[in-house]
Amino acid sequence: MRATVKDNIAVFTPQGFLDGNSSAAFLSIEDIQATAALKVNMVLVSLKKVIFFNPNGLEAFIKMFKKVRIANHAIVGFCDYDKKKFHTINKFYKDELTFSLYETYEIASLFTSSFKDNSKTVLLYNEDKSQRSAMAIELHDNGHNPIIAVNENDFLEKSSHPTAYDFIIKDSYIGQMGQKIATRVAGNAIIYTIKSFLDVDLGTTFNIDYHNNSLNVGFKLFIFDAYKVVGMNVHALNFFSRLASSAAEYNATICFVGYTFEKTPIAFKETMEDSGMMFFNQMDDILQDKELLLELGGGGTSVVNKRQLNKIIVSELPRFIDATVLIIEMMTNSTAVKKSVQIHDIEVLDKKDKIAGSIGFYGEIDGMIILVFPKGIAKKACELLIGEGIDDEDLILDSLSELVNIIGGKVKSLLADKGISVNITLPRTYSPIDSLIEMSARRKGVQVDLTFNGDKFLFFLTR
Repeated sequence: MRATVKDNIAVFTPQGFLDGNSSAAFLSIEDIQATAALKVNMVLVSLKKVIFFNPNGLEAFIKMFKKVRIANHAIVGFCDYDKKKFHTINKFYKDELTFSLYETYEIASLFTSSFKDNSKTVLLYNEDKSQRSAMAIELHDNGHNPIIAVNENDFLEKSSHPTAYDFIIKDSYIGQMGQKIATRVAGNAIIYTIKSFLDVDLGTTFNIDYHNNSLNVGFKLFIFDAYKVVGMNVHALNFFSRLASSAAEYNATICFVGYTFEKTPIAFKETMEDSGMMFFNQMDDILQDKELLLELGGGGTSVVNKRQLNKIIVSELPRFIDATVLIIEMMTNSTAVKKSVQIHDIEVLDKKDKIAGSIGFYGEIDGMIILVFPKGIAKKACELLIGEGIDDEDLILDSLSELVNIIGGKVKSLLADKGISVNITLPRTYSPIDSLIEMSARRKGVQVDLTFNGDKFLFFLTR
């Protein structure tokens, strides 16, 4: 089965049933090699003629995606599906959804240069803020006018006027961008959602590497949403005790919300409180109390784990810089100029009107990216994500975290193209800058001073 090519997009169109045997029959190694040799911008598998598929049926195409992406860095994914197929694919792959999903071929075309000279007005919505932000950036970069719906009700209201838009995007997904391990909330707290009965399996289902790297990035407040937890045994108690010990090293706080202990020995609660954990009835008891949030660590930082940069990290510096510059240039319609590159502790000479963000990466290599923005650049860059001008600092910081998350996703994608596998933490924001200096004290790294149309910007890569 050879792909058809139109507008720099290669499309495979299998038919009927897709299981392990039929997919292998549809797609040969020669087909994959031929597609990789085309040097197209996008490779898609259309599902419009597929009646049924299972994970084994998609696997041959997933393997093709990986090979083609390595060969020519093309966008890869599926298109032409209905809502049922979309949710089925999401169910199959969950947090491993590294390829893209586009409702139709025409929607996929919006994310290439095919419509570069034919601007479209596009209404888009995704419940994942990172996804809708990334989509808006891609569409804007291709010359379109994205209109972002901020929630489901906003989408329903806007989509009730379909003639106002050339395209409406809802059930689509840009690969490499999802971050579903935890949820960032106001005040730089990370929330983990746990449920059912907690036992020895907690040690294997909880991503301890992600948690430790979040500590390293500077997060100090971790909240367990335990409304749906029915109980725990001594194995879970021991797990949380170990978690509390590691948090203490970073002066971090662990809180539980909504846990009643109705079917758990009260002695467990006493043990957890003795180790420094705190319990609250409602999430708003923490998140809506800014003074308490700051006291618990939602606005603070930690200074631990001063690791040295290594040659592998430094050798990938150009990729980190490229990802950062590419996105900020596009979002601010400006040009970056590199001023200096030095290795030392982070140095912010002028802290006035500066805000910052950081994001960690871990896996085959690990470290942290810190970005220091003049507020003017941050506001301009975030206007695209909000859809209008903003002056509220909380909204700017919230939008900045999405921007940093997008840059982190771009770094992850560029490293994947080189065969380097990493995951990223959630982004962390800093205002005032003093909290960033405290967190990064004695962390030697590579500092790159840049300007965007004359405005000073700082990039810092460290561990």
